[in-house]
Amino acid sequence: MSLPIPTSSQEPLLPALPQIVMPAIRELTEALGIPRDVLASDEDILYAWRDLPRELRNIPVSLRDDLLARMCVAVSTGLFDSAVNYAWNASVLQLRQKVRNFGLSVVAQTLQKDFEESHLLDLQDSQLIDLCLKLNIITEDGYFFLDQCRDVRNNFSAAHPTIGQLNDREFITFLNRCVKYALAESTSPRGIDIGAFISAIKIARFTEGQCSVWIERLDATHDAQRELLFGMVHGIYCDPDTSEPARLNIVDLCIIYEEKFTSQIRSNLINKHSEYLAKGDKQRHIRSQQFFEKLSQLGLLNESERHNVISKAIERLWAVHQEFNNFYNEPPFAERLAQLAQQGARPQTVQAEYVRTIVGCYIGNGYGVSHAAVVYYEEMIQSFSPKEIQLMIRLRRSGSVVSHQINSNPSCRKRFQQALGLIDIVSVPNSVRSEYNSLIS
Repeated sequence: MSLPIPTSSQEPLLPALPQIVMPAIRELTEALGIPRDVLASDEDILYAWRDLPRELRNIPVSLRDDLLARMCVAVSTGLFDSAVNYAWNASVLQLRQKVRNFGLSVVAQTLQKDFEESHLLDLQDSQLIDLCLKLNIITEDGYFFLDQCRDVRNNFSAAHPTIGQLNDREFITFLNRCVKYALAESTSPRGIDIGAFISAIKIARFTEGQCSVWIERLDATHDAQRELLFGMVHGIYCDPDTSEPARLNIVDLCIIYEEKFTSQIRSNLINKHSEYLAKGDKQRHIRSQQFFEKLSQLGLLNESERHNVISKAIERLWAVHQEFNNFYNEPPFAERLAQLAQQGARPQTVQAEYVRTIVGCYIGNGYGVSHAAVVYYEEMIQSFSPKEIQLMIRLRRSGSVVSHQINSNPSCRKRFQQALGLIDIVSVPNSVRSEYNSLIS
């Protein structure tokens, strides 16, 4: 017993091929003196014509235009190469329309560059489907199959000299994918409404649970869209006109998601950061540095930039330390430097300044120390590298302000010994081991 074939009220009833079509094709090829097999065989034409309504019924009536009419005529005469071209052109036009429906202004904001009708029309087919994937207009599966269709169209359609012929099954498969992923009304079940995402970030500070909802939606989408979204929020963060609540929302999202950043996301962020520097966009460059700092990702920046960020934090801490009310003002500056210190190894160019400042603040000024800041100084001393330990041990004879404090003030000298006691002896370099033993005792 055969299964019933599903039907639809929208399924077009194509007329039966007239008895004169097949003979006419044969007579035409004979008249031109070419083999009959340069065109699709009678059998391929009949099977393709039989299966055509099943694919057409999934195309909305409003999209059944002149291109699809020409496609049907091409199929009826065995011109599958022309039919492929008509089907692909109809798919490209519909993908462009879906981008328009998405909103060209939103696309421009998403891509962080101008994007108008002329830009859409100038996109190559490969760029169009790539954009549709990033905007979540098509799924990853849709991207894969439409990219295959693009390749088939380029090599087997009347648009270019062909490298071979398609049979009825290959054509119907091609059409099925164009219909399913471009011409049908179905939308991707995964992904993020980018317009809503941008609005939620910019309108106001996240409410309780709102950040978690967006994290779940980021988890649900695909890598291509995540790469685009995080590049987009980095650009929003660095925009001088962005409000502080919006920046805080971005930091909340990125801190939670940072461990899941792919290498491509990190690469895109670094490239954008470097672009600000190359263009001399100082405001955005400084904001971008802050972005990496907030995410504890300074280690991604080059050594000269890390030197610059850490050196400025050191200078501010030392300036506060030397002020009259330093005991009260030091803790937040010490905390910030400690946070920076956790983000990878310090550049060699800043290590001497770093060690001298930390030790100088830890030993105090003879009147005491900032007790609330001591925990941060001890944390940084305990994480000194062997090179930084060497600099610390030799600090007493460096001729600096700190060395003068150690040599002239008993309480500072005692705290210097305490600082040396925080170091793991295994990390002390052999070159200063004897000096360390002398100081510690």
